[in-house]
Amino acid sequence: MRSFYQLSHTDLTDLLKKEGFSTSATNRLFNWHYKRKEISPCDLKVSDKTKDFLKKHFHFDLPKIDTVIKAKDKTVKFLFKLHDGRKVETVLIPFHQKYSICVSSQVGCAMKCSFCFTGTQGLKRNLTTSEIVGQYLKAWLWLNENRPNEARISNIVFMGQGEPLHNFDAVKKACEIFLSQSGLSIGAQKITISTSGFLPGLKRWSEEMPGVNLALSLHSPFTKKRDELIPINKAFPLKEVLKYIDEIPLAKKQFVTYEYLLIKNFNDQSEDAHTLGKMLCGKRAYINLIPFNPFPGSTYKRPSQNEVEGFKAILDTYKIPTLIRTTKGDDVLAACGQLNTAL
Repeated sequence: MRSFYQLSHTDLTDLLKKEGFSTSATNRLFNWHYKRKEISPCDLKVSDKTKDFLKKHFHFDLPKIDTVIKAKDKTVKFLFKLHDGRKVETVLIPFHQKYSICVSSQVGCAMKCSFCFTGTQGLKRNLTTSEIVGQYLKAWLWLNENRPNEARISNIVFMGQGEPLHNFDAVKKACEIFLSQSGLSIGAQKITISTSGFLPGLKRWSEEMPGVNLALSLHSPFTKKRDELIPINKAFPLKEVLKYIDEIPLAKKQFVTYEYLLIKNFNDQSEDAHTLGKMLCGKRAYINLIPFNPFPGSTYKRPSQNEVEGFKAILDTYKIPTLIRTTKGDDVLAACGQLNTAL
């Protein structure tokens, strides 16, 4: 049986039409299973024949929660067990009485980025669309049961395990489901996909990805340093990556986020900041400074808060909006770069 959560709104409409059922059921089914987040059979005005067809051909199973780890700052890390026994991590990040959810797109990752714990476990497989969407739904249901007054997930970031653009088709369809007005109805500017610079996916972005935000893991403007941090930089050089990003059409108030991981005595010097500023000056850019989050086996160190603020001060002279990301969940290895299910 297939998962219902594998179907976009268009997929379901086409299927119902093909089978001779009323396509008006699409909106009702999406409303029931996404807006209401029900996993029981639809109780709205849907014909018995349609219900029987769905029951016979589809299931509504979600990833199973293997472990829940709660950090001191209310961050929640889920270890989800998938149908084949593989496991993947998802993180709920609290802010202003609501949450962002950091979803994974792959079990492991093939990019081998040296600053990322996930990169040490290698790629096991891609996640399906239903497994990506299922992370959101299961996390919401957990919140609704355990923190009912806080059951609001307003932002989705594809910054968990995996390179999202290496699993382009499943990620694209998951975004279509998240965006559907009949279902979750999440705004396009509330969804961000982060990439290490996987050029085959970036080449497809403008024509295929439905208007969500893009974030690039930049981390160094210098080739030698970026090669060490992000090995695919050798195959897909930053200069070429930026060329394709510059061609992406942006909405009126939309920016591209450039993530910059600050590593002590590696890429946190004034020369790094000035070169980065000159590279991004004049672009519709937003810089996210991320102090390095240590993980087992890493030799990199985290800079001091003063060093981070000094780096930001240089970028401020280039008039580029820059934010220092607040570290959350690092006490339970739930912060940026710390996810790993090979342990």
